[in-house]
Amino acid sequence: MRRLAILSTHPIQYNAPFFRMLGSDPTLKVLVFFSKTSDQVKFDPDFQREIVWDIPVTGGYDHVSHDASTVSGRHALIGSIRAFAPDALLVYGWNFPGHLRALRHFHGRIPVWFRGDSHLLDPAPPLKRLARRAFLSWVYRHVDVAFSVGTANEAYYIWCGLKPDQLKRAPHSVEQQHFQNEDQVRKKAAMQWRSELGIPTHANVILFAGKLEEKKQPQLLLRAWDALPDESHIIIAGSGPLEEELKHSWGSKPRVHFIGFQNQQNMPVVYRMGSIFCLPSKGPGETWGLSVNEAMACNIRCIVSDRVGCSLDMIRNSEHGKVVPWNQPQLWTTAIRELLQSPPDAADWEPIEKKFDLRHFVKAVRTEMDSVKPA
Repeated sequence: MRRLAILSTHPIQYNAPFFRMLGSDPTLKVLVFFSKTSDQVKFDPDFQREIVWDIPVTGGYDHVSHDASTVSGRHALIGSIRAFAPDALLVYGWNFPGHLRALRHFHGRIPVWFRGDSHLLDPAPPLKRLARRAFLSWVYRHVDVAFSVGTANEAYYIWCGLKPDQLKRAPHSVEQQHFQNEDQVRKKAAMQWRSELGIPTHANVILFAGKLEEKKQPQLLLRAWDALPDESHIIIAGSGPLEEELKHSWGSKPRVHFIGFQNQQNMPVVYRMGSIFCLPSKGPGETWGLSVNEAMACNIRCIVSDRVGCSLDMIRNSEHGKVVPWNQPQLWTTAIRELLQSPPDAADWEPIEKKFDLRHFVKAVRTEMDSVKPA
């Protein structure tokens, strides 16, 4: 039986379904190593609250946790992975305590695979960009294969010195069934929630869901919505550093609705409340935008900024949404108006659902494992 070690920071709702799928493979022995303890990640500084997910994020796969923020913790992490005697190691991200050390320690001993979603869509001064490239080229010398999430991510890896044959495409995905199940029940719940907010049945609704922080630019979206000539409503789902400021500036408007942080069980209903989902992020750091995957799993069209990593792969034509410059509110107003005026049932969602499916990542990992000789 092949043995795969996976190094990640902590239980994440997006990764858990993938870990469970791999863990259910009878030909694989999978063990996930977390480099942070539960106490270290209990409070989310961006959401400014303790996060307890209402879906299982640690069930269905084997895992152990270490505190890699200390020297002894990093020693213990490396020793624990070594004791597992894996045939290959999959590392999520390098810029976390213990992760770069794991890349360096195991490279040359066993195949080292990498998963990240960085891109080059955010501009940087030439000298800083040059220094970054030199350093990252050294980092990625310790990687044998990178599972790329999309077009922008692949360009980043090539820029960092990886060869095309080292890249295996495995698109960023979510557990689609979680969002697609009970469609009619959830649509009914969404309309009920809208009614409770005072939103008329046939009103258009612009939806934002995410951390209320500068990077995601909810204030730009509010300004763009406010310039619309119709009587549309806007729903802001989330919490974060900008929450009080946004509520102070916009909370008194009758067609603006702040519904706070919503856990995963509520999100399929939240997305169905919207006519259009918008992610106007300016970066840096909006490496993909998995909320777009979630919205599209609910058959909701999306508008994203040109700094969002998924824009090159998920939104290529008007039937699924639009890509708009991150810094031009007037173009956001135009894009929203145009999308609202086009029939929502014109979009064919099947190609999106097939392309952005977690099973592609599972298949890519299994294919690589088949090429590895047991230790």
